[in-house]
Amino acid sequence: MRIAITGIGVVSAIGLNCTETLQALLDERSGIAAMRFLGSVHTELPVGEVALSDAELKARCGIAQEEPMPRTSLLGLLAAREAMTMAGRECDTFLSGTTVGGMDLTEQHWQDYEQGLATENIRLHEAGESTKAIAKHLSPFSFIATPSTACSSALNAIVLGANMLRTGQARAVLAGGAESLSRFHLNGFNTLMILDHQPCRPFDATRAGLNLGEGAGYLVMEPEEDAVARGAKILGYVSGYANTCDAYHQTASSENGEGAFLAMQGALRMAGLRPADIGYVNAHGTATPNNDLSESAALRRLFGETLPAISSTKAFTGHTTSASGGLEAVICVLAMNKGFIPANLHWSQGAEGLIQPVPHTLHLSLRHILCNSFGFGGNESSLVISADPIELSEVKKTAMNERICVQIEDDTTVATLVSSAEARRMTPQMRRIVAAARQAMQESGITQPDAIICATQWGCMLQSMRFLQDMMDSNEQQLKPTPFIQSTHNTIASFIAILTGNHGYNATYSQGKDSKACALMDIETQMSLGQIRSALVLEFDEQVEVWDQVLQLIGDRTENIARVTVYTKNE
Repeated sequence: MRIAITGIGVVSAIGLNCTETLQALLDERSGIAAMRFLGSVHTELPVGEVALSDAELKARCGIAQEEPMPRTSLLGLLAAREAMTMAGRECDTFLSGTTVGGMDLTEQHWQDYEQGLATENIRLHEAGESTKAIAKHLSPFSFIATPSTACSSALNAIVLGANMLRTGQARAVLAGGAESLSRFHLNGFNTLMILDHQPCRPFDATRAGLNLGEGAGYLVMEPEEDAVARGAKILGYVSGYANTCDAYHQTASSENGEGAFLAMQGALRMAGLRPADIGYVNAHGTATPNNDLSESAALRRLFGETLPAISSTKAFTGHTTSASGGLEAVICVLAMNKGFIPANLHWSQGAEGLIQPVPHTLHLSLRHILCNSFGFGGNESSLVISADPIELSEVKKTAMNERICVQIEDDTTVATLVSSAEARRMTPQMRRIVAAARQAMQESGITQPDAIICATQWGCMLQSMRFLQDMMDSNEQQLKPTPFIQSTHNTIASFIAILTGNHGYNATYSQGKDSKACALMDIETQMSLGQIRSALVLEFDEQVEVWDQVLQLIGDRTENIARVTVYTKNE
C-alpha cells in the first residue's frame, strides 16, 4: 500500500491556516510573545498563543457562544476542518492526540468542583471528550481514538492511522493532535525549571529552555489508489514510522539518545531508506539543555558526521506539546511542496555535543523528510514523509490470544511485588498497577513484551488534582514538581517501561469507556503487520474525592482500576 497525504490543516501562533503558516515560515517570523489570553500570574514567561480569544475561535468555527467547549477542541476543529476541506473528502477514522484536553475549563470551574456543585463541564476535562467535541462539529466518524503520550501524542495518532489503513480497518484517516495552553502545564513545566524567559534557541550554546505554545495539526491519509481514482492532489506520502521508549527517566532523556535513535532507525528501516536519503530533519528541538544534547547524540549515531539539514521549528510556534507532532508534520509537508527548509530561529552559537542547525531558510528540493516528536516518559516517535510513493505491506487483521489477566486490589499482595523504596514514589493505585504488571509478566513468562499500552479514562488523577489544588491555593507560587511529573496520562505505561528497561512500543489511550477498545485496536494492527508479537495492556484509573463527588452528582463516577492483561499473536 502507498499511503498518500491529501489534506493538511494547521493552526498555531504563526497562523490560523496553512497559507498564513507558510508565509510566517518563509518570512522567519516567530509567534512567541507575551501572553494575552492565558491569564497566568507568570506574565514574565513568553508563549506561543494562537491570536484569537475563545469567543473569536467559536465565532470562526461556527460554535454558539453559550456552548461549553475546551480551547483544545476549538483549535483542533479549526485545523481539522481545513485538512478535510483540502482533501475534499469525508474520513471514516479520526485520531487526535492530546494531554491537556479540557484543563482550561477545569481551571475556570475549579471552585464549583471544590464546593461539590453539579456541573456538566467536568466531563469535558477528559482528553477523549475534547476529541469527541471536535468530531461532533466535523463529521460522523465510525472510529475515534485519543492517543495521550505527552509530546508525541499527535505523531502516534498518525502512526496508528497508517497501521489502520494498512490492515484495512480504515479507508480514510484524519490524524494529528491539538493542545491549548493552560495554567496547569505552564506551571508544571515551570516547576521543572525548563522554561526560558526569552525566545527559545534550539541547539544554541546559550539555550535556557523552551517556550510553551498551543495549536493543532492534522493530515488526511488514504490509499494512493483512492486519491488517484478521485483526482485528488497528493501532497506527499507516509513512507515510514516508528515508536520506541527511551526507558530512562520520566522527564529527562538519556545521554546517548537511545530511544530517539531507535525511533529514527525504525522509521528509516520501514521506508527502506538509508540515512543519506534524508534531506531534512524536523527535530524535536525543545531548546532545553538535556533534550538538545540527547537528540544531537541520537542524530550523530544515525547519520554519522555527514548530517542532513536539521532545524527545530519550535522557535516559531513554541512547544505545542501533544499537538507538536501533527503541527510539525504539516510544516514538513509544506516544506516539501514549496521546496524549502525552515530556519532554526535565534541560533547563533554552537557548542560541543550539539548539532549545528540551519539558521536561515534554505530553498532546495526535498524528497524525504524525517520528523521527530519525543514525549515525557521517553515516548519517542519518528515519521518519514516522502515526495515519491514507497510501498508498505498490506494485510488483513488477524486474531490474538489473551494469555493472562491480573487485577490486584489487595495491598498485602502489592507489598510482595513492589519494594518500599519504590512504593514511596507512587500513589496507591500506581503501586497496584506495577504489582499487577510484574505478576502478569512472571506468570506469562514474557518479561520483555514488544509493546506496553495503557488504557485510561482520566489518567493519573490523584497527582493531577494535587498539583491543580496546590496551584489554586498558592496562586501559582512555589509549586513542587513531583505531582506534575506523574500527572500525564502516559505516566503508567512509561513507568513500567522504565522499571523493566523496555525500549519497545509504548502508547496510552484516553477515550472514556472505549479506551481499552482503542488499545486493542492498536495491538491488533501491529500484530497483523508483524510489528509486535506480545503486548502488555494496562487498565488504570483512580478515584479522587473532589472529582468523584461532582461526577456522582451528574450520574457518573470513577472506578479504581488496576488490571493488566498479556496478549500474544495467534500464530
